[in-house]
Amino acid sequence: MKSKVTFERALLVLMLFAPLYSFSFQGNDTTTSRVRFHHEIPDQPYLPPAGNLRTTAPRLKSAGYTMVQVNVDANQQNIVGDAANEPSMTINHKNPQHILIGWRQFDNVNSNFRQAGYGYTTDGGQTWTFPGVINQGIFRSDPVLDCDSSGNFYYNSLTLDAGNNYLCKVFKSENGGAVWDAGVDAHGGDKQWMVIDRSGGTGTGNIYCDWNAYFSSCLPGSFTRSTDDGATFENCTDLPGGPYWGTLAMGNNGEVYISGWSDTFGLIVLKSTNAQNAGATPTWTMSMADLDGQVFYGELINPGGLTGQVSIAVDPSTGPAHDNVYILSSVARFSNSDSADVMFSRSTDGGQSWSSPVRVNDDIGTGSYQWFGTMSVAPNGRIDATWLDTRDSPPGSLLSALYYSYSLDHGVSWSANQKLSPLFDSRVGWPQQAKMGDYVSMSSDNNKAYLAWTNTLNSEEDVYFSTITPFAAGISNIIPDDQTIRISSYPCPFNDHATIDYYLPEAGFIKLSLVDICGKEIKNIISGYQDKGNHHASLSGADIQAGYYFLRVSSGTSSCSIGTAKIN
Repeated sequence: MKSKVTFERALLVLMLFAPLYSFSFQGNDTTTSRVRFHHEIPDQPYLPPAGNLRTTAPRLKSAGYTMVQVNVDANQQNIVGDAANEPSMTINHKNPQHILIGWRQFDNVNSNFRQAGYGYTTDGGQTWTFPGVINQGIFRSDPVLDCDSSGNFYYNSLTLDAGNNYLCKVFKSENGGAVWDAGVDAHGGDKQWMVIDRSGGTGTGNIYCDWNAYFSSCLPGSFTRSTDDGATFENCTDLPGGPYWGTLAMGNNGEVYISGWSDTFGLIVLKSTNAQNAGATPTWTMSMADLDGQVFYGELINPGGLTGQVSIAVDPSTGPAHDNVYILSSVARFSNSDSADVMFSRSTDGGQSWSSPVRVNDDIGTGSYQWFGTMSVAPNGRIDATWLDTRDSPPGSLLSALYYSYSLDHGVSWSANQKLSPLFDSRVGWPQQAKMGDYVSMSSDNNKAYLAWTNTLNSEEDVYFSTITPFAAGISNIIPDDQTIRISSYPCPFNDHATIDYYLPEAGFIKLSLVDICGKEIKNIISGYQDKGNHHASLSGADIQAGYYFLRVSSGTSSCSIGTAKIN
């Protein structure tokens, strides 16, 4: 386990990146176009829907994976001519069939005027109701949602007043999103985040919000809380290090964690153990973490937005991993030229120190984007991660697909990456904004991961809800090198057939086989001499009974296996 980053490293990070992040604290005026361009301002008028014809939205369902569009009409069909992106999701923990997703709603793609769109489901995401927006004709952006212990939904939304000062309102719904109150002023700025305490302790029901202090309604403050279930929010306070482009998480005992990038210290994590106490002024400890990279803005894949934010989560499981703290993000690497890898680190001492960074995406090249990396942790401790990935994009194009991986050993190693969606072009359907938002949203239970995300499979930006069933078994080391045999397969589980990809570090006689959980060979897929490099094979499921298996490739004294499952 690494100790905290030294002052010398922090100073080096500052010197390296000061030219990119040199800010002025005079209102919203900054000295860099990078940051000045990346904030929320209404610069185009509202346009009503264009009234185009409807077409049926794609609804994908395969073994272990489903995808259903959320921003649909009453007939569950796509609405052509609008756009929806940057979704945030919350699930009613008292009734998980009730799910709410909020997003930036563009009624007409001919204007980038956005509003607080939302949709809800009462059948676990099979069908969705899209009533429209919370405030019709009011500029709103950066939706962040959460749910309290009683099942009430909260929607934090950013707007600007007549003087172009930032202001967030937090809206509350006590009936699953069907009706919303008028909202409560919650200070705020771009980009705000929110989390609600459901720990059962002293601070249960408290709402915590933070945001980028450079675009704050109450400089230099960038944090507020509500200790009366959202009826009021306290005056702003400032945060050490000034974190931004990160998220918040609740600890199991009511601790508050904040992740983000700091211009002074690099990647930081803040922790407060007394923010849960209504009579106390929150105090914070700060640690410096390392993901071997920096959160970035303005890459080709999402020119007007981020490649993602820093996800933070606390392990709620019982046993040795209880209270572990995890961070994950898509970052531009320091140690190589990769513009976006999904990197992970963990703390086993409550956020005081952090492990060496681990790469979750298992492609070893530096020419692909793994962006919008997002993480959630199940009650049993399984860590789920998704991201958008361009590794399969044809030459000369920049197409993305949804990818997934999970860890069963607290992030030490990760499953072989799984491609879930078809390829799509993230750069079509822009509503007068060169971006597909800045983030997606994820939650996990013991059986599945749930994802609210954006894609353009309708040739426009739409919001989708996906359920992901983790692979059958098997964890593989995700820090491969050119001397390591590697294997992956998809789909997983499979039915009719599976596609197998594997890499051989040197030429030789190889054997690729399917074995059962006792190691008995069920099927010999390939035996023979093969050259060094990447190879592909196909496995037919026609004569294989349903069950759990392993795919094993061996050459000489080396071998590699992954788990898979056959379903009827």
